[in-house]
Amino acid sequence: MKSEEKFVRGMGQFIDDIKFPDMLYMSVVRSDYARARLLSVKGGINAKTFNRPLAAVGEGAMSGFERAQHMVFASDFVNYLGEPIAAVYSDDPYKSEDLISSVEVDYDPLKPVIDPEKALTSEPIHSGFKNNIISEKWVGKDFKNDSPIVLEDSFRNNRIVTNPIEPRGLIANYDGKRLTIWIGTQSVFSIKEGICAAMDISPENVHIIQADTGGAFGSKGGLYPEYVMASYIAMKEKRPVKWIETRREHLMASHPGRGAIAKMKLFADRTGRVTGLRGEILVDSGAYAGGTGEFSSRFIAYQITGQYHIENAYFRSLSVFTNKVPQGPYRGAGRPEAAFFTERMMDMLADELKMDPFELRLINATERPFVSPTGLKIGASKPFMIKARKELGYVPFEATKDTGVAMFVLVPASQPGESARIRSESGKIKVWLGGNVHGQGHEAFVKKIINEELGVKEDLVDLELGDTDAMETGVGSWGSRSAMMGGSAVTVAARKIRDQVTRKFGSYSVLNLLSGEFDVYEFFSYKDSYNSFGSNLARVSLDSYGRIKVLEDRSYYDVGRILNRPMVRGQIVGGNLQGIGQSLSENIEFDDEGQLMTSSISEAGLLTSEITTKYTVKFDETPSDLPSGAKGLGEAPTIGTPAAIARAVEVYAKKRIRETPIKLI
Repeated sequence: MKSEEKFVRGMGQFIDDIKFPDMLYMSVVRSDYARARLLSVKGGINAKTFNRPLAAVGEGAMSGFERAQHMVFASDFVNYLGEPIAAVYSDDPYKSEDLISSVEVDYDPLKPVIDPEKALTSEPIHSGFKNNIISEKWVGKDFKNDSPIVLEDSFRNNRIVTNPIEPRGLIANYDGKRLTIWIGTQSVFSIKEGICAAMDISPENVHIIQADTGGAFGSKGGLYPEYVMASYIAMKEKRPVKWIETRREHLMASHPGRGAIAKMKLFADRTGRVTGLRGEILVDSGAYAGGTGEFSSRFIAYQITGQYHIENAYFRSLSVFTNKVPQGPYRGAGRPEAAFFTERMMDMLADELKMDPFELRLINATERPFVSPTGLKIGASKPFMIKARKELGYVPFEATKDTGVAMFVLVPASQPGESARIRSESGKIKVWLGGNVHGQGHEAFVKKIINEELGVKEDLVDLELGDTDAMETGVGSWGSRSAMMGGSAVTVAARKIRDQVTRKFGSYSVLNLLSGEFDVYEFFSYKDSYNSFGSNLARVSLDSYGRIKVLEDRSYYDVGRILNRPMVRGQIVGGNLQGIGQSLSENIEFDDEGQLMTSSISEAGLLTSEITTKYTVKFDETPSDLPSGAKGLGEAPTIGTPAAIARAVEVYAKKRIRETPIKLI
């Protein structure tokens, strides 16, 4: 049965579908304050019972911080609303929730630091720090510039919660020797690494199994305190322990993305040639080190020149502590922010010079490969832009007043590569990937590659869910890497298993493959980046109340070799919707005391079925030189769509757009 049919028929096996007869259910006692001194905690499993720092694992996680690490349970202080203080459990999930009120917590509330800009001058939220700066780096090279045009502006992408259909959850079980965890995740190997470190368990005694995973968008790649709590209770009670997060918990305590501010200065001559960019990138890292926040500001600055031949760039990248949940990756993870900031300045320059925005971009395109002053490698962007103008159906600016266009570079998380395993047994082929599927349809490209390389019919091929016992190692499914790296690993593994069959039988045939038992593990190593180009065009309208309607979203992306066209289109349309959500409504807000103002999906601005638009999806199908022939894709629509919509709204409303979600009143 195909995976899409399985889920439509309701036959998926998600974490909350898995039952054990002696199951315990865990609930979490969370902080009522964004910042407070903990005077006492009485009841439940808490920091006095067990406490360890969380390991930094998963996409963009930075290890090496010995101070301000996120502990499993808060002790002495709480530093964000919803921070775990204690865990309770029962053999009934409703009784477990009731037990939350049995834990007595005595607080001494403190004034929280909520605004990342104010965090720069506020008192440190962590003792032992001189300020709230977790990371400060200069990216690029300083320069002098006497260009006649100097433009300045500031922008903000507010924080967004990932909001997959399925919230976070796991089941942990301990048989006296080995800890086994069933979990919805983007990487069983990240979870294993994190659990081993946090629990101080040797790897051979930890087994991570992926259940069907109902979406992630970045939120299920790293380690959370709840995962360690459930593991501790399972080892203590020697019974399976289940934890399923509520939607309010997800909005309050899962890792959100974005949360970036930019101060931009652009230098240009009167022909429209950009001669330099200078500025500051500030990222709201939240309360603790170890997430993506420390790295994110540098990653945004690294991409700041985009598709353009800009020879000078120099940016101060800052990441700061605030009394909010730590930042994590959200689809794009730094890429949409960089494109938004740069494209907004390109539009500003076009207006200053009264020049068509697309013509201005072509002036700044490069006709040959270029390495930016920040180290970003791009190919020749001008040929792509010329094709994009045609494929997007771009109409010169003077002929339309409802359209915005955006260009970007997609920097995939290609390093260090990815793993795959192929096994032939009982007349069928089983495949495992180091990066786990959580709704993208990896099965489609795996089946296609096996069919092409080995001649096996697609209905005889099964993509297995992630399992650390089935693979030696792996990386994860994030950063637009699956078809590129995972697909390449499958391709190389398939060629090796073909060689095994040939050596055994003297020649290769599908019958020989399926009649025997063959098994190949492959880690496809890749040490460089494989950046590709993308573009979006958006058309909008406004009603008499100032409400924005996206009439059309057009995409033209360099995706390399397309391994499954319907899945690629689905990825793009879904990403377009998320880009529209960021542009129009999605946001996570706190008041000055750090209390959550967006505590439901509707309040967080998640799109409803009323938001409909026309999609035009086109591709530049120039294969990469990777074994799979693919290029990055998954994050592309969330990179280009917000910047294109911002410009479209700007020209329609005749009001400068500096922030997402867009606020006209």
